[in-house]
Amino acid sequence: MKIFFIRLCTMMLGLFLFSLGIVFTINANIGYSPWDVFHTGLVNTFGFTIGFFQILVGILVLIITTLLGEKIGMGTIFNIVFIGIFIDLLFFIDIIPVLNNFLAGVFILVVGLFLISIGSYFYIKSGFGAGPRDSLMVVLARKTKIRIGICRSTIEFIVTILGWFLGGMVGLGTVISVVGIGFCIQITFKLLRFDVTQVKHETILDTISLLSGKRQEKH
Repeated sequence: MKIFFIRLCTMMLGLFLFSLGIVFTINANIGYSPWDVFHTGLVNTFGFTIGFFQILVGILVLIITTLLGEKIGMGTIFNIVFIGIFIDLLFFIDIIPVLNNFLAGVFILVVGLFLISIGSYFYIKSGFGAGPRDSLMVVLARKTKIRIGICRSTIEFIVTILGWFLGGMVGLGTVISVVGIGFCIQITFKLLRFDVTQVKHETILDTISLLSGKRQEKH
């Protein structure tokens, strides 16, 4: 149980840092990342908050991936709920200013990408399952036999175009986010000596079984 609690805290820390990174990239004000172009486009069109649509879109993506046969974990559910809550909370507290200087915006955007990368490290390390958007990428690659990089690029292109039509901000920051996130994650994981392929994720059934004492916790 102690190990489970530590893993849970690790996941929550990762989700918070991930959310903080998203707020940094949005407030850089030079163009949003693909999914955030979509989320803010929905906000501009229908109202509500970015966190609300982060959760709503996550639920819809989860339904799609589940119907396509992808297994989900407790971390998948927590990803959907808490990233949206943390984003809205951070915007409500309003301690991260919206920038109007391009160079400062680029700097803050890169800081945000590294925060997302560090958050990903803690979140993935916990082993509770992938987020819904990552699951969509994986299940599409498996079903279509198309390379995962192409699937990811296709998804991000589609949500960017949809978000742009809905009024989301597309700019140089969007390009930096698409190109830079991979480098930031690679650098972060290398510095932390983290091999993502060694992580064995639990499904919800695995976690329930673990908590009920039907199997031993794995270190």
